[in-house]
Amino acid sequence: MAGSSATREKGAETDGWSVSWVDSRLVSVILGSLGVLTAATLLQVSFGAYPLTLSEAWRTVFDPQVIFHVDIWRAFLLGGEIPDWLTPQQLIVWNIRLPRILVGILVGANLAISGAIFQIVTRNELASPYILGISDGAGLVVLLTLTMFSGLVSWLPMLAAAGGAFAFLLVYAIAWKNGTSPIRLVLAGVIVGSVFGSVQRALFFFIDDLGIAMAAQTWLSGSLLGTDWEQVRIALPFTILALVLALAVTRQLDILLLGEKTARSLGMSVERVRFLVAGIAILSTAAAIAVAGLVSFVGLIVPHMVRNVVGGDTKRLLVGCLFVGPALLVGADVGARLALNPVQLPVGIITGLIGGPYFLYLMRKQENMGEI
Repeated sequence: MAGSSATREKGAETDGWSVSWVDSRLVSVILGSLGVLTAATLLQVSFGAYPLTLSEAWRTVFDPQVIFHVDIWRAFLLGGEIPDWLTPQQLIVWNIRLPRILVGILVGANLAISGAIFQIVTRNELASPYILGISDGAGLVVLLTLTMFSGLVSWLPMLAAAGGAFAFLLVYAIAWKNGTSPIRLVLAGVIVGSVFGSVQRALFFFIDDLGIAMAAQTWLSGSLLGTDWEQVRIALPFTILALVLALAVTRQLDILLLGEKTARSLGMSVERVRFLVAGIAILSTAAAIAVAGLVSFVGLIVPHMVRNVVGGDTKRLLVGCLFVGPALLVGADVGARLALNPVQLPVGIITGLIGGPYFLYLMRKQENMGEI
């Protein structure tokens, strides 16, 4: 009896631990983000050369005849032939407009998750793929591929990950002096990002085709214009892999937040874990950059927004970022598309306009910015 009671108590504790990270604040963040994402999706789907009312957009997006049809998803996700029984309205929404939204969801989730991981790994609340130079490193490789090695386009996420990894190692090497500090990492990131950004701009002098130059410039600004199911197929597998790995290392991230001395006292090989976890964030960043270009500030501001609501628990933070990131980016893309209609701005311009003032707000609000 005593043994069975102890077993029940242990099981209850285990069940409690498995759901203890879910609380009302996290649920509120998830529901609010889904509400924003749904509204932005309907607006995005409604506008265009073939306009729809909001009710028509709702019925088409959530049409069970399409959602639960295996052949359609096989065509979209594997590149097969689209069934010919789709109506023109269904074809426009599902084959032209929704892929842009899905790419925005993937990019927003990837940048938010990678930003949160980099802030934890470096224990620096100013860290993000963009500020640490990882985006510029990955971007340089992608730009080289698009302009000079177009035959390698199918390998973009892996090539971008290699560029981002090289940039991160370079930042860490520059910042290292008997250890690192939050400010040194940021300064090293600014240096590396500036150098790689200069090389990116220099490449334009070697591009003879004006169309390629314009496409590359749009890509450097961060844009979802012209994205389709091919970009979804490129980003989706790497996104799923990065998110699964990120959620699998939340315990290690929590330990890293305690500081290097405490982590070592608990038996953790800090540098090895730090670089392995950073690799997850780099893969996530690369998946976003490969399909949308250099979208700034999402990886910086989303973890701050989520942390201010749900607290510092890593699992809550990552799950919150998984929802807030897509809501922010898809919402920003609606603004980029409609602000100067019919001219469409790159979404990176809108996120920059949002992120810059928010960053200044953080600086004014907190006296000591830097180490978490």
